[in-house]
Amino acid sequence: MTQLYRLIDANVNRVSEGVRVLEDLARLHFDQADLCTELRALRHAVRHGSEILTGRCLAARAAASDVGLDVSQSSQLDERPSLAALVAANFKRAQEGLRVIEETLKLAGRYDLSKEYEGLRFRAYTLEQRYAPLVRRERARAALDTDIYCITAEEYSLGRDNVQVVSEMLAAGVRLIQYRAKDKETGARYQECREIRRLTRAAGATFIVNDHPGLALMVEADGVHVGQDDYPIEAVRTLVGDEMIVGLSTHSPEQAQQAIRRGADYIGVGPVYRTFTKKNVTDPVGLEYVAYTAAHVSIPFVALGGVKVHNVAEVRRHGARCIALVTEIVGAPDIRERIEEIRAALKEGESQAV
Repeated sequence: MTQLYRLIDANVNRVSEGVRVLEDLARLHFDQADLCTELRALRHAVRHGSEILTGRCLAARAAASDVGLDVSQSSQLDERPSLAALVAANFKRAQEGLRVIEETLKLAGRYDLSKEYEGLRFRAYTLEQRYAPLVRRERARAALDTDIYCITAEEYSLGRDNVQVVSEMLAAGVRLIQYRAKDKETGARYQECREIRRLTRAAGATFIVNDHPGLALMVEADGVHVGQDDYPIEAVRTLVGDEMIVGLSTHSPEQAQQAIRRGADYIGVGPVYRTFTKKNVTDPVGLEYVAYTAAHVSIPFVALGGVKVHNVAEVRRHGARCIALVTEIVGAPDIRERIEEIRAALKEGESQAV
């Protein structure tokens, strides 16, 4: 029986520690008071249930002789390459630990207490769902914390296919790619996206698919971008789930605020200038909308539409941190050289921000 209480003790500590990590992230990183409160309540409930067994658990504790300690310290399975990985690992730590407590209590003859821990485990599942949008938006913010958002447009790429163009973009240091291919056949689009996913993953770049949430799912893209007249963003979210980034094109302050309420992770702001890259495009929204978004919109945004080397500094001066250029990049004979020109212009705009 002593070994059973040792199991319970170890897992109460494991669960409490995991939940504490999540609680502090909710409080100090995400500024989510309600979520922090619920996680704290869960942690206290885990400890409260074990207080009934405190004497037996403490007596059974044998941390110094734990045979798993050396295994844990020599393993690299606990590396956390991202915030998302940290959150996922600690929810799994808590949920798995709760299951161990639940099952061990049955063996110890405490079925009533076992059912309490079963309830706590299901609370942890629900809280993980609540956490998912926070992590996703953090990923979106990190993805758009870059200077250039590249978009494919094979019809302007001087005979190069989308895969070749993306390869050159990545070689030039671009870390955010959107695949747009309006008129390509479905099978060809799928094959290109598979290869671009492979390239972007190897380069550590974010990969967004335009218009096609199903395709984004099939190739394991990081996100999908839709327009005002495409699939409703709510339906897209239902299809792609809580982890995928969803971007939405906007053309006015009203649409920007609606996008936030509807759950967009980032928005497109444009077209800033007149553009002929897309058919039936909206009239230019101008630099005023860029400045408005920079000042009043709480989620990341990309400014796009008609942006060229000669005017990109002006877009930066009005508050755009991430800017998309389409034909200016895909139509350049030397993509790396063009991106260097754009970055030089962006630095100029940075120094003269309004």
